[in-house]
Order: sequence, then structure tokens, then C-alpha cells
Amino acid sequence: MTDFATSLAPDAAAVAQAWLQSLKAERRMSPKTLEAYARDFGQFAQFMAEHLGGAPGTAEFSGLTVSDFRAFLARRRTQGAESRTLARQLSSLRSFYRHAEKKGLFRNAALSAIRSPKLPHAVPKPVPVEKAARLMKADVLADAETPRWVLARDQAVLTLLYACGLRISEALALTAPQMGHAVLSITGKGNKTRIVPLLPVARQAVALYLDLCPFALPPKEPMFRGVKGGPLNARNIQMLVARLRGALGLAETATPHALRHSFASHLLANGADLRVIQELLGHASLSTTQVYTEVNRAHLLQQYRKAHPRA
Repeated sequence: MTDFATSLAPDAAAVAQAWLQSLKAERRMSPKTLEAYARDFGQFAQFMAEHLGGAPGTAEFSGLTVSDFRAFLARRRTQGAESRTLARQLSSLRSFYRHAEKKGLFRNAALSAIRSPKLPHAVPKPVPVEKAARLMKADVLADAETPRWVLARDQAVLTLLYACGLRISEALALTAPQMGHAVLSITGKGNKTRIVPLLPVARQAVALYLDLCPFALPPKEPMFRGVKGGPLNARNIQMLVARLRGALGLAETATPHALRHSFASHLLANGADLRVIQELLGHASLSTTQVYTEVNRAHLLQQYRKAHPRA
């Protein structure tokens, strides 16, 4: 948990720690989401300590005004925070205040008067089918000095992202014993577990990597390894895709996560049911999955305009 001792009075720091603990134990937030909430609140606490001229306690949190909250959002905006980040930070603060009110500690009605920033309507940008297939090979940058096991590792990771629709954190958390089944049991955001078929192409790519990997792979530890033998970092795959993107002439939107978007979009384009895609992606709400229908519609309109003589 985050240490707020330098920014908060002891009573407020205790409330903040108890709040984060409740998010982990009761709401079962994923480590990444919990980390984001803690970071958001830490930034707010630091700002308020400067804004008020001292470490705020529960009395100060109870007495904050609309202007105080807006001053924080304005500061974050000048620091380059985008609307999506500001909306999440407001969500973090509201969660903190709900916890305090639920425990009978303090409340603040001013926060309810703050509107979340309007978010831009973003449509996922999948990688075209042929480009996704080329990207999975990961061999464009390979040369005589590239160890065979590293190339096999990169191919296996990218194949899992596209063939199984995994998030990069989910792929890098997989263990070798999980590869011995026809399906993968994936625990994603909110500790929600889903079942994803392990396609032959993905199984073969992982099998080649496991055969070539020079390191011992304990059964309960992540199987993908860096060049020094430690667990492979997501940043390595992000940098790899950035280099492949340049070599293959792909758009800046071609990221590891775009392969997950491609998985969903290509399934939908080939007639898969939206509810099935929702289950495969692990979305809690169908409305989250429905954004891929917009991708499909946009693609159809684009092809129509290119092909129809009167378009």
C-alpha cells in the first residue's frame, strides 16, 4: 500500500490506507487498478498539502469546497493529464469519500457537484488481418545475433495476444502447466475469470518457445523470461511492437493491446456472436463489447466508399 505519511495528517492517512485495503479485500480490485487509485489519491493528497499549506486531516477533507477540487483538476490538466485520466481521478476521490461516509467518519457534498470531463468517443483501431499475421511472426527485426529462443518467445507472446485476445499482463502471467490444456483459464480485471480456447497455432508457438528456453521454469512462475532469466517485462513487448510497427509500416495505433482489439474485430467480421466475444474478452458489460460493432461498421463504410462508383 502507498505511504501517505508525508502528505496527510495521521488520521487522514489511516483512512486512506483502510480505504485501499477495502478496495483490495472487498471489491477485489486488480493490482493495476489499485495502483492507479493509490497514485491518483497520492497526487490529490500532495496537491492539497500544498494548496492548504499543511498536511490535511479528516477535518480538512470534510471542509473542502468545489473550488478546491476544481483547483486540483486544473493543476493536473496543466501537467498534461487528459480527460480520461481526470475522470479516473475523480472516480478515485469519490470512492475514497464513499468509504469515509460509509464508515461514519466524514462526508463532503462538494464533490458531487463536480462533473466528470467529457470523454472523447474512442473506437478501437484493430490491425488488418494480413498485418496481424505478419506481426505475430516477429521475425522482421531478427538477425544472426538474435537467439532462437528469444524470437520464439516473442512469437509466442504476440500469438497469444492475437489468437486468444489476451491482455499483455495476462499473457505474461501464464505458466507452463497451463499450456497443457485445450483452453486457458484467465483471471482478468476485477478478478473475473474467463475460459479462452487455446488455438493450435498458439499452442505450437508456445511449445517451440518452451523447447528452446534456456532457463528452468518453475511450474508456478511465469513462463516468459527476459534475457537474464527473470520474468519478462511488458515494456519489452511494447518496445518490440514499436520496432515491428516501423518495419512493417503500421500506424502508431498498432500496439500490443491493438492485437486484442484485432482478435475481437476479426471475430465479429467473420460472424461471431457479440455475446461470445464478450465472454472471450472478459467484459463485464455487453456495452463495452458493442464498440466493436462500430469498428465493423466503419470498415464497411470505408470499403463501400472505395469500391462503389457513385460513393
